[in-house]
Amino acid sequence: MCGIFAYLNFNVNRERRYILEVLFNGLRRLEYRGYDSSGISIDSSSSSSSSDNLHSNGNGSINNTTYLSPQFLVFRKEGNIESLVNHVYQEAAATELDLEKSFSVHAGIAHTRWATHGEPAPRNSHPQTSDPENEFLVVHNGVITNYQVLKETLVRHGFTFESDTDTEVIPKLAKYVFDEANEKGGDVTVSFSDVVLEVMRHLDGAYALIFKSRHYPNELIACKHGGPLLLGVKELNEDVGAGESFTDFKILKNGQPKELFISSDPNALVEHTKKVLVIEDGEVVHIKDGGVTILKFENNKGKTKGGLCRPASVQRALSTLDMEVEQITKGKYEHYMQKEIHEQPESLITTMRGRLIRGGFSKAKSVLLGGIVDHLKTIRRSRRIVFIGCGTSYNAALATRPILEELSDIPVTMEIASDLVDRQGPIYREDTAVFVSQSGETADTLQALEYALENGALCVGITNTVGSAIARNTHCGVHINAGAEIGVASTKAYTSQIAVMAMLALAIGEDTISNQAKREAIIDGLFELPNRVREVLQLDQEMKDLARDLINEQSLLIFGRGYNYATALEGALKVKEVSLMHSEGILAGEMKHGPLALVDENLPIVVIATRDSCYSKQQSVIQQLRARKGRLIVMCSKGDVASVCPNGSCRVIEVPLVEDCLQPVINVIPLQLLAYHLTVLRGFNVDQPRNLAKSVTTQ
Repeated sequence: MCGIFAYLNFNVNRERRYILEVLFNGLRRLEYRGYDSSGISIDSSSSSSSSDNLHSNGNGSINNTTYLSPQFLVFRKEGNIESLVNHVYQEAAATELDLEKSFSVHAGIAHTRWATHGEPAPRNSHPQTSDPENEFLVVHNGVITNYQVLKETLVRHGFTFESDTDTEVIPKLAKYVFDEANEKGGDVTVSFSDVVLEVMRHLDGAYALIFKSRHYPNELIACKHGGPLLLGVKELNEDVGAGESFTDFKILKNGQPKELFISSDPNALVEHTKKVLVIEDGEVVHIKDGGVTILKFENNKGKTKGGLCRPASVQRALSTLDMEVEQITKGKYEHYMQKEIHEQPESLITTMRGRLIRGGFSKAKSVLLGGIVDHLKTIRRSRRIVFIGCGTSYNAALATRPILEELSDIPVTMEIASDLVDRQGPIYREDTAVFVSQSGETADTLQALEYALENGALCVGITNTVGSAIARNTHCGVHINAGAEIGVASTKAYTSQIAVMAMLALAIGEDTISNQAKREAIIDGLFELPNRVREVLQLDQEMKDLARDLINEQSLLIFGRGYNYATALEGALKVKEVSLMHSEGILAGEMKHGPLALVDENLPIVVIATRDSCYSKQQSVIQQLRARKGRLIVMCSKGDVASVCPNGSCRVIEVPLVEDCLQPVINVIPLQLLAYHLTVLRGFNVDQPRNLAKSVTTQ
């Protein structure tokens, strides 16, 4: 949920002001991951490399206990990133900090927080420290589940805790490990990576960490277990930058000027470099003297007789980010959510590009999903298909369940990831488990994936993030290719997920002759879908007018049925998460089993009644609500106004008619626009809703 970022310049002069701005901009790119507090750490003055700071202990061996680099500057502030920026520059002015001071080598770390342990406050913000001297600093994304046990142990060893966070045990444990190793003396030098590996051996939970230490100046260590983390590399040598491909870390020669970045998300890297390494679980990335060493953490290996255990280094290749800076800027729009709603025609085109085959006179229309083609026979033989997700991803899967059942004749069940794990629901070897997650790092979904793998199911991933944990750990999958989504409330990723899962249904049911006409109609509908989305986006002003009418309401009900039960759930979710208005999506068939008691002339109710197999039943729902003087807002297909709302008795939203399984893509967009305008008119931050964050990497 939090965002962590680091910047290290090597053999290239950078002023302190420049370093600060790189760190601040990194946090701005990550702010959607958490925005209740933030912090950074930079050097107070230049330090020579750690290799220059090792001193003889008098018996010929070397230790690094006698040297501490100059004190780090640590700034923490509750509130958003701009609150931290103002705080840092105010402190710099008050203390006459030289912002023009130049550093040829410098390592800075930064963090933006979504609170899990402790209220938003400077003492709970990161970087968290080992002691008043800041010997070890840590920024952390994730949750340490055994922190209470570690805390009690460290307290018994004389450590004092200042924060309420789980993170504080990590730098204190690092100091304890460092002090213990150096007290034992001997001929073995305790390296920074030795310390971090030993710390990792004691940690339980999900985490991505960046360490900085005064004992190891100008060094950084990044490691992870469950949380996303990337290393970005920007070589500044001209002969390297002239088009040479980065295929191996051999190119990271010591002495070459370079800038290195560590980030929770590629969004914070793309403006600096497209050459990245996706750090794997259990890897420890040690940056020292301009070089990068990657070690593989193995928890079953303890201490050796000579001291701390040192695993062998591993070789990894750099990859290239397939994204542009323009994708993570607002462009002509006021907010990211607004931009992403209006990007949906283009994001759907990108999602479907190369995957739909129109066919010809002698060739049937078909779908090609390269990521699952080798597993289609296994999926078709499945005992059942289980969709597993959380929030918006769950809703997208729910929207496509009917068409998958219709085309495949395979039973399809739905599971909320956290509930599946809590009750240890049955997953069989004959099952196909489909894991849906925009980020590919959702903690509950990852735990459910681990559970399904243990039970032998075929696991399919559907995610928007190449190289994510779900993409790496499933047997096969499909990337939705919706592009970067910055707004916390998902919009274009939702519609792209529906498109991908509709194509998945087409691919699985491809061998069924009886459904051929239906399949071809859906493929035609997919080709036309971006144009129909452009058409429905013309309702923007109409939805803004509706938002004005609803601005002072406290609650909103949305009734849906069939394919559009998911639309009701997703529309209600959008309204509640950004506009902070209570909203509930209800299965229309359940209306008479309780919700009808809420109906009066004041409560606004949206009924989704576009033409499909449930249309006549939704007409009946409208009649029953009108009989009880319900305040109705009816969403219907173009041309159906007279039948759903005779005599102008209710407000109507007309949308284009498409294939029934694709109608949820069209129907959700007016509700996205309504949620957006409600939020703006009510004066709330639409991109950073209260208490929420984009990527849910904690349980």
